[in-house]
Amino acid sequence: MATTILVLYTAKLTQTISFPDFDRNIPYKIFPLPLLYVGNHVTGLASTKKLSLPMFTVLRKFTILMTMILESRLLRKSFPHSVVLCVTGMILGALIAACSDLAFDFEGYIFIFLNDLFTAASGVYTKKKLDSSEGLGKYGVLFYNACFIIIPTILASLYTGDLQKAIAFDHWMKYTFVCHFLLSCILGFVLMYSIVLCSHYNSALTTTVVGAIKNVGVAYIGMFVGGDYVFSFLNFIGLNICMSGGLTYSFFTFRSNSRISTSTSVSDHELSKGQST
Repeated sequence: MATTILVLYTAKLTQTISFPDFDRNIPYKIFPLPLLYVGNHVTGLASTKKLSLPMFTVLRKFTILMTMILESRLLRKSFPHSVVLCVTGMILGALIAACSDLAFDFEGYIFIFLNDLFTAASGVYTKKKLDSSEGLGKYGVLFYNACFIIIPTILASLYTGDLQKAIAFDHWMKYTFVCHFLLSCILGFVLMYSIVLCSHYNSALTTTVVGAIKNVGVAYIGMFVGGDYVFSFLNFIGLNICMSGGLTYSFFTFRSNSRISTSTSVSDHELSKGQST
């Protein structure tokens, strides 16, 4: 959060980017994004601790269904049958994998479904803020979201004792650790910016599915690294159905986008040809 504020404010001062200055309407324009962001991270960390990495990846697929429902409700968006079938396949695979989970953890499942809900709501509201006429823009959304989150997060970490543990950490004087820590902060900003940028140019559902496809590697690597995956044939089949649904969604989405681009190019060519005539 501090890295986001520092990078964006420095870029604004140097006139590399622009976003609105703070006024009394900014809290109204940005909320409820900060609350959803905090909820997303807290439940995400809690569910990662409770569940194996492959099962965490599979159950995160329910974010796609929740995103689709919220987009249809809040953004009044409809989806083609091919997209609905792909999402249905991913959810079916998740159910198959979850039903055969040999390391079932009820508390972990509660956290992961709350995490799905927070992630879906955050994605849809980010898209709504970016498309609205309120004028925050992608940089304003990132900057003010971080500004409203950072102080409550510091207070919460102070209350839980996490801040004291962080300050007393043994490796702050080690050059290697500090470099890796700062790099993780910068990459965290890059990740947040990438998510907002993807939502700006695409739908919230596409951003969610792209994130799910990224988890293809995470799920399969988690079977061999970490040691907390309990293999079963049904669970493995469910994992593969999930991944296949995500890749198929990408195929239909990118094919649809390429058709739109082609038809737009043809229309522009015909228009310019008509004007020249």
